[in-house]
Amino acid sequence: MKSIEKVFMMMLLFTCFFSSAQASSDSQTSSPAKKTEIRYYYFPNLEAYFDLQEKVYLYKEDGEWVEAEELPKNYGGYSLYNKVRVSIEDYDGDEPYLLLAEHKKKYPYNAKGRFQNQKAQTASTE
Repeated sequence: MKSIEKVFMMMLLFTCFFSSAQASSDSQTSSPAKKTEIRYYYFPNLEAYFDLQEKVYLYKEDGEWVEAEELPKNYGGYSLYNKVRVSIEDYDGDEPYLLLAEHKKKYPYNAKGRFQNQKAQTASTE
């Protein structure tokens, strides 16, 4: 009778061990937090954005926000790969300009083209 009890106890221990191992494995293999892809670049000296998904610039013209494939001539031929741009990593909606006040404060314009914040990128560093 004692041998049956030993077998039963061994089966019980194995069952407990494998069920806890499976639970541990499930928690380790669950998908990691999804990293947000960058959708917008912000240009501090223009107070404008470029939407990487739609391939359009967003800028203010006569007090209204406009979407266009190119910047207007008065922007001096500014290009996506020219000067300072900041990757906006915390917003993926359709109206990044709603955060313009926050972005102006976080990434101030510098007439010399230098940028203090490490999130800024320039074409020369890519």
